[in-house]
Amino acid sequence: MKKLLYNLRKITFSNFAHPLRSLRLIAFMLASTLISAQTKISLEKAIELAKSNNIDLKIADKEIEKQTILKKTAFQADPLQVQYQGGQFNSADFDHNVSVQQFFPIGNITKANRQLQEELVKLAEKRKALSSYEIEKAVTLAYYQYLYGVSIQRLNSELNEIYTKFLKNAELRFQTGESGNIEVISAKAKVKEIETQKAQLEYDLAMYQKQLQFFVQTDENIVPDENTALQYSIVNQENNNKALGLVTDYYQQQISVYQKETNTFKALRTPKVGLGYFAQTINTESLFQGFTAGLQIPLFGRVNSAKAKASEISMSQSQLALDKSKLTLNLQIQELQNSFEKQQKALNYFQNEGLQYADQIINTAQKSYANGDMSYWSYISFLNQAIDIKKQYTEATHSFNQSAIELQYPSIKNN
Repeated sequence: MKKLLYNLRKITFSNFAHPLRSLRLIAFMLASTLISAQTKISLEKAIELAKSNNIDLKIADKEIEKQTILKKTAFQADPLQVQYQGGQFNSADFDHNVSVQQFFPIGNITKANRQLQEELVKLAEKRKALSSYEIEKAVTLAYYQYLYGVSIQRLNSELNEIYTKFLKNAELRFQTGESGNIEVISAKAKVKEIETQKAQLEYDLAMYQKQLQFFVQTDENIVPDENTALQYSIVNQENNNKALGLVTDYYQQQISVYQKETNTFKALRTPKVGLGYFAQTINTESLFQGFTAGLQIPLFGRVNSAKAKASEISMSQSQLALDKSKLTLNLQIQELQNSFEKQQKALNYFQNEGLQYADQIINTAQKSYANGDMSYWSYISFLNQAIDIKKQYTEATHSFNQSAIELQYPSIKNN
């Protein structure tokens, strides 16, 4: 942008003696600057950037880091108890007593806590994997949505070229008296309509670009590589199995967490052992000292028993959710497969026959109309038919791409 402003300052006063030329110069420099500011990237690079920049994935990384740090809390000793006692507890003299006591967990509680925390780390990793999968799908859809916008623009340019040629022929026929002015007016109206559509398409394309930029989450003005084929290509359908794997891993990890949580609550019913030390005076004489030992016995363990039972119920809920998700995903894949095959057949028709018919109709109609062998109304009818075929092809390609991407990345719903 600084370069553009510098170039604008270089426009001399003599340039403004020709306003139209100056405006064209400014518009050209502005367009050149915007184009040069765009960064063209491949789909693979866009996905890589998205996974690197996405805030949700960064949050997921922080959750993994947090759960990893919490592994250090597996050993949970009670707070150190320090007590002072002063008074006439031994004799009429004022004596002093200082005691220190510490209780430690015994049994499997430390091991249970550590295992639970390890499973929570894995669960956080499974959540991140699900988010990464959905981001990859969103970027792919946005990437090919932009390419669809580009294809619509190209079609618009092709139509503009066709109708511009038609306008020249119509003007020539009118000048020679072979046709009326209605043909010229109609052709001009169509050219203006196409030019108006071009401006609207530029807004659409800008919107598609921002959608892609949003999912990649970058400040760069990125656009898909122009060398990318318009038709999305499914290398394989392993992602179907990947989706099933992600769902299965996530819910099975939930089950593991609840299992370890159950073990932790059961381990909390284990007594704790305590060790202590005391020092005191007797008849103001010091120093008398000794050691203590004790147990903390959870006589009322129903709370932890109830929590353990609740965790077991949560395990059953996760298993049911897994069964439901598998069923839903398998049905979704079957539906997506049928939709994909339907869109593929439609696209095959346009690629193998439809586009050839459209080109033949346009070429034959243009030659016939230019030679005076075809009436205006017949020419318009054939031209609209060919254009409609090309539009249908573009829409068929877009529908095929969406269907193919959905099949490549079936939606995962985890509740």
